[in-house]
Amino acid sequence: MDDQYYRKVKPKFKGWLNKTLRKKNVLIALLIALPAISFMMFSNKGIIQRLNFESEKKAMQEKIQQALKEQRRLEEETKALDSDPKAIEKVAREKYGMIKEGETVYKVKKEKQ
Repeated sequence: MDDQYYRKVKPKFKGWLNKTLRKKNVLIALLIALPAISFMMFSNKGIIQRLNFESEKKAMQEKIQQALKEQRRLEEETKALDSDPKAIEKVAREKYGMIKEGETVYKVKKEKQ
């Protein structure tokens, strides 16, 4: 019976939150803003996904540049093999172990460190 006459103390934060959420404008704004913000951040077309795509794009562009450099180098090598006798001789000696008549080949063993 004594409980009826004493005022119950409410926590201040909970009271402030309840007062704020009771206002219709704030409640409507929260109901609209929260889904919109979450959609912009986490959807397939959201900010996080866009950042991932941009980093992938940079990586792919770097791979393309490396492939183009390798392609130019190989084209130069094929042009040299088509016309330059020294380049042809170098490849024949290195890859196929060919030697000229009267040459002696010495193989040097490298010491392991």
